[in-house]
Amino acid sequence: MSFNLALILREQAARNPDRLLLHSGADSWSYRAVDTASGRLAAALRRLGLRPGDRIAVQLPNVPEFVIAYFGALRAGLVMVPLSPQLTAHELRYHLIDSQARLIITHELSVEQASEAARDIGDVPVHVVASDAAPDGVAHFDDLLTGDDESDLHPTAPEDTAVLLYSSGTTGKPKGAELTHFQLFMNCTVAGELFGIRPDDVSVAVLPLFHVFGLSMVLNLAVRYGAGLALVPRFQPDEVLDIIERLRCTVFWGVPTMYVALLRADAAGRNLSSLRAAVSGGAAIPGEVIRQFEEKFSGAIVLEGYGLSETASVATFNVSAEQRKVLSIGRAIWGVEVRIVGPDGAELPPGPRQVGEIVIRGHNVMKGYHNRPEETARAIRDGWFHTGDLGYRDEEGYFFIVDRLKDLIIRGGYNVYPREVEEVLYEHPAVAEAAVVGRPDARLGEEVTAHVVLRPGVTADSRDLHVHCRERLAGYKNPREIHIVAALPKGPTGKILKRALRQ
Repeated sequence: MSFNLALILREQAARNPDRLLLHSGADSWSYRAVDTASGRLAAALRRLGLRPGDRIAVQLPNVPEFVIAYFGALRAGLVMVPLSPQLTAHELRYHLIDSQARLIITHELSVEQASEAARDIGDVPVHVVASDAAPDGVAHFDDLLTGDDESDLHPTAPEDTAVLLYSSGTTGKPKGAELTHFQLFMNCTVAGELFGIRPDDVSVAVLPLFHVFGLSMVLNLAVRYGAGLALVPRFQPDEVLDIIERLRCTVFWGVPTMYVALLRADAAGRNLSSLRAAVSGGAAIPGEVIRQFEEKFSGAIVLEGYGLSETASVATFNVSAEQRKVLSIGRAIWGVEVRIVGPDGAELPPGPRQVGEIVIRGHNVMKGYHNRPEETARAIRDGWFHTGDLGYRDEEGYFFIVDRLKDLIIRGGYNVYPREVEEVLYEHPAVAEAAVVGRPDARLGEEVTAHVVLRPGVTADSRDLHVHCRERLAGYKNPREIHIVAALPKGPTGKILKRALRQ
């Protein structure tokens, strides 16, 4: 039996060749055009000597060439290694060596770092997506698309690795999660059915496609169901609003910090009525942000889901306005089991006081970490992937994230969940963003510390926020320090980097 994930593009190109798949700036690409280009790229990669199972690194922002490189690599039977364009040469060197990548496709904005890393390693060709001629020693990406021949789909097995997706490395060196053709197909297929994606949908693709959320839930899902994508290389709130209005986008996918930024943007005079849904993931979204977003963008419903790189993206989801619970990450998707377990591994009963680790089993769980059997064995035990996230479930099977296990603050023997404190801070009318972390304390073990960004034009000080928290939180949960800052540190996907705040 063979199955290649690139089939989802070929099938749509055969059925609806002239339907528009990609919108990028003033240009648009049909399904036929993207399929043809990916076929030519696959043939060129084979001519360069790459063979099925070889890995190629793709270090691109959200541009059409990313989509072509992705499906071209899959079509040739290669393993695609998506990497952030923001990586330094030192970081790139690690990823290229660890993944054993045989070629890297990069962008003109990151070509210097990519070239330096490739030179350090040796024998790693660099191809650049650039508006002008390629730098010395670097080949131009467009040269890979000039041939007339197209490679057919390589007959990969369903369990063959399609994507090697690296974690952010928050707890050490990044690890590559091996995701298979079948896992990625099932994830976008099941999620699309639950979400009700339609061929006439146009999604805002501003989440980085090199991240599992953007790759699986935005790109794969749109292609699987014949929908369109508006590619946005960099998140700028006003630009996103322009694109929604101009292209009549129907779905927005984002992380909580993007929702906060869109709330702060001026939408007066814009026609944003086409937006029917907004999906949040990557981190817990505050209930107050959901309320304000739905009020500002009337007609759009915010649906929250949950997943990880190791689960090929989504594992639980709120599927509609009628079947959602605000602050919940939803219920397990079809074919996936989710449990809450205690320290002994036993499943806990439902209820908000029954907080334990979230574990997942199903078709979406990765094969393992690339070349890390011991870490794979620690993460996947008896078939269950241990997420490191804390949560509980209710009687109806809805799950609620409490916090990351590593973010839990133990103050004087009491458990303090940062998300609970953050929810209270977001209720203050002056607060735009909040992040709560623990800091070492000689007497109590850890102390609760908050970092807050204020709304533009609003005045408040730490004393106001302390009073607000004391009125709403038990004494041991109250932050002893509240720092008002201009901005919070964020990663390439917009997720707040709490490790940077702890440092």
